[in-house]
Amino acid sequence: MNEQTARALDEHDASAAEHHPTMRTYVIVAAILTAVTGLEFGVIYVRRLAPILFPLLLTLSAGKFALVVMFYMHLRYDSRVLTFLFVAPLVLATVLAIAITTLTGEFLVFRR
Repeated sequence: MNEQTARALDEHDASAAEHHPTMRTYVIVAAILTAVTGLEFGVIYVRRLAPILFPLLLTLSAGKFALVVMFYMHLRYDSRVLTFLFVAPLVLATVLAIAITTLTGEFLVFRR
């Protein structure tokens, strides 16, 4: 391996180390994910939230998806193309879920 290649690899390793999150960041994200999961379970039992329960749960789960993809799959530090490959199906699935529940009227099940 020549000097130029070795220098390029060292620079790549140094830049990757600069952008890599610390253990503290992972613990904070895990705590946020735990809190949002608890919130998801909690809002199911609040009867006053019944009219907005479906959109609320969709929003909370999309937020959890974004955190997992950004930090644990390291997309925050990767190419925008990879981010698009994960976000586009999420948007498509959300639009499809909203369209199906609106067309079939199944969201009325949450109103007791």
